[in-house]
Amino acid sequence: MSDSFLTIRREGPVEHLTLNRPDVRNAFNEQVIAELASWAARAADDPGLRVVVLAGAGKVFSAGADAAWMARMAGYSHAENVKDAEGAAAMFRAINALPCAVIGRIHGAALGGGSGLAAVCDVVVATDTAIFGFTETKLGILPAMISPFVLPKIGVSAARELFLTGMRFDAARAKEIGLVHAVVPESLLDETVQRYVTEVLSAAPSAVAAAKDLIPRVWGQSPEAVAALTTGAIAAQRVSPEGQDGLRAFLEKRKPAWVVEPT
Repeated sequence: MSDSFLTIRREGPVEHLTLNRPDVRNAFNEQVIAELASWAARAADDPGLRVVVLAGAGKVFSAGADAAWMARMAGYSHAENVKDAEGAAAMFRAINALPCAVIGRIHGAALGGGSGLAAVCDVVVATDTAIFGFTETKLGILPAMISPFVLPKIGVSAARELFLTGMRFDAARAKEIGLVHAVVPESLLDETVQRYVTEVLSAAPSAVAAAKDLIPRVWGQSPEAVAALTTGAIAAQRVSPEGQDGLRAFLEKRKPAWVVEPT
């Protein structure tokens, strides 16, 4: 399946979503944002979808905002800018909230909104030559829409350094601050992504979704404040069909029904 600026390839429970504007380094504009939002709405309602691999075509993952889009923004009123920003913010929220695992496959560069996309991925694998940057302040703007997703990943201290300077940083630094989870040579990029895909497919889909939902609700809270939430969550999962199958499979020394064997 292909949209104008997205390429979508499905392999069973795994969907490969690729930004497909290599001529402009997979830069964002209104249409890319609208297509990503539309895709995310479809993905959220797909019970068979368990893993998404998010990538970029060509030499880079995404270089951020499209120059032509920024030129149009320069003439927008405040109200028009608010409306434009609300669309982008909703897109990031929709991808961030997907109940399946989203794995970012990062190569080349992930700048501005490209680093924002990395932040809404659950797992990020980057090549050792990849470059990141919250470069908005270099353009006289700021990384506001992506900040709710970036800050939980990299923390306040790193955000102060990288948001305020707009400096670019390498994959090793991105891993150090939590934006990236694995850094590998380009020759091992797809192999490493596939290893994460296989790991997710060995976990129960309902447990993955529940764990993903639990994390932001527990993060930053005291154990006492979330005691009812956490005990209720584990109790609900234990009595769920997949929870029951998983416990029985463990006791019977067999694989549970949800496991997808690698092909």
